[in-house]
Amino acid sequence: MHVRHCIVSAPGKAILHGEHAVVHGKVALAVSLNLRTYLELKATSTGKVSIDLPNIDTFLSWDLSDLQPLVSESFAKPDEAQRLDPELLGRLREFVGVADGNLDTRSMATLAFLYIYLSLFGSGWCQEDMELINSWAFQGERIIHGNPSGVDNAVGTWGGMLRFLSGKIIPLSRVPLLRILLTNTKVPRSTKQLVAGVKDKLTKFPSIINPVLDSVDAISCTCEKTLAEMTSEPITGEHYNVLEELIDINQSQLCVLGVGHPSLDTLCRVTLTHGLHSKLTGAGGGGCGITLLRPETDAAVVRDTVRDLQACGYDCWETSIGGPGVQQHGAPSVREDILERLGPR
Repeated sequence: MHVRHCIVSAPGKAILHGEHAVVHGKVALAVSLNLRTYLELKATSTGKVSIDLPNIDTFLSWDLSDLQPLVSESFAKPDEAQRLDPELLGRLREFVGVADGNLDTRSMATLAFLYIYLSLFGSGWCQEDMELINSWAFQGERIIHGNPSGVDNAVGTWGGMLRFLSGKIIPLSRVPLLRILLTNTKVPRSTKQLVAGVKDKLTKFPSIINPVLDSVDAISCTCEKTLAEMTSEPITGEHYNVLEELIDINQSQLCVLGVGHPSLDTLCRVTLTHGLHSKLTGAGGGGCGITLLRPETDAAVVRDTVRDLQACGYDCWETSIGGPGVQQHGAPSVREDILERLGPR
């Protein structure tokens, strides 16, 4: 039976520890963020396929009869979900009218949507088949990023926390749910340039940088051990003390690697005035940072911290890490503000 209407969501992703070191064969811990992206699928009788992305002001529609000739017969085979079809991607580029090279957000989202939509014409996609969801999400990542690690789609699918080492992704079976602030400094940066900068430092000063990378690796492993303890024994203040110290040490190491930024220094300074500990997450050089909230952190402290960060021009959200992966929802279980963004019922 074909599903005519469904609402699904997937979590965001952050790196808890291991940024940049993971590129050089060290452990990284990736976690789900309970800031979710929602997707509503509705069957229509218009003979059109439409994509509506309100967050990036995009609405596009195509006649189904125009799309069907683009479908590749190879997608009737489930194992083809593991490979990106360059011919189909090329046909889609021509169909949508976008050239090779750097694509804007709108173009990348459109291509990823159409690629997955057309690829699923011939497959028996099942909502509960997590492996298949992960495979197709990876194809969307490849269209957007070219040669992704697979971490983003894996976190979005499985949720929780993943251990990433040398291309191998291992979901951790049990992790505690941790409260955090996620702050966007709004400072743009180039991940490619930042990664190249760390590599250059390693080439110039191997005897200095290698021990730093080893230390980052040890922090990831120590954090993993601490989080495991928090799921197998009563959580104590000492557990949070360790997590806070690891955050502070890791932030300092990332600055040594050259991926800090004054905006991130401000983030750490502002949160520390409220007794909270922060670090960058991801590539650094601006971008986002995370701040750990202890269970006993008062709501007034969180409110004041968010206020002070917003006064710096930053966006800030309170959320949690370690939550569930992709989920299907009934409309009554979805918040009203999300339903409003998705459109009329």
